[in-house]
Amino acid sequence: MKLSLSVRVAESFSNKRESVMPLDDLARLAADAGYEALCMRASVVGVHSGGGEAARAQARVAAHGLTVSMVTADFAVPENSAEGPESLRKITPSLDLAEALGADLIRICMKKEEDIVHAQRAADEAGERGIRLVHQSHTRSLFETVEGSVAVLKAVGRPNFGIIYEPANLALCGQAYGETTLRAFAPWLFNVYVQNHTPEPDGQQPMDTWTRGRVMSTLRPLDAPGGIDFAAVFHGLRAIGYDGFVTMHQAFGGDMTPAEATRRTATFLSGLIE
Repeated sequence: MKLSLSVRVAESFSNKRESVMPLDDLARLAADAGYEALCMRASVVGVHSGGGEAARAQARVAAHGLTVSMVTADFAVPENSAEGPESLRKITPSLDLAEALGADLIRICMKKEEDIVHAQRAADEAGERGIRLVHQSHTRSLFETVEGSVAVLKAVGRPNFGIIYEPANLALCGQAYGETTLRAFAPWLFNVYVQNHTPEPDGQQPMDTWTRGRVMSTLRPLDAPGGIDFAAVFHGLRAIGYDGFVTMHQAFGGDMTPAEATRRTATFLSGLIE
């Protein structure tokens, strides 16, 4: 397994449109901490960016010996808004961005059954350019539950369409996230996200889900005790022979600086991978 750092580490939890750190600084931090790639988001560069900006971002990343593991090309996808699936209906700009960044994986969003046919068409266009599309395990989407996720993956039925396994969102939706779930996802597993965000009755963070309604939750540092059972997560990943990217996907806001979060999570995840 390889470590990837999401540029979300430099975003606030509630505002996914702005980064508080220049890309050069974040890439340097990631490389020094032992990450092999950055997971790029629209807060740094996206389909809204000016001409040539993506190529310049790719050059900055490469200058620090890193690659781009995945691209989230617009704001609506990570915000999980009603507009999230729109990029499926016009996927070409996202493909152009991924190519400019040297990435072959794009995160997309699906909320309704009618999004399936658009995902098929988008995946076909992406496949012509050697690019894969992927959906995160996520609240308020067609990928809230294990069973529902597998059903959608089968319905889309494209070899370049898969899933980002993310145990925290599964937990928030009341789903098991251990080895059994990983075995169910294995044929479509293209990426792994990790964050330490769990449902707790006395939590301070309300999260809306379709399966459970509003859930109170707690967001902890990745290496804090309690929360997600990362030992079980990595046991399951090893059991299915996963050797792709593990992406630190958490926003820490005011809890710690991006620099501290980057270093601490790299140490924590390296210990789990080894």
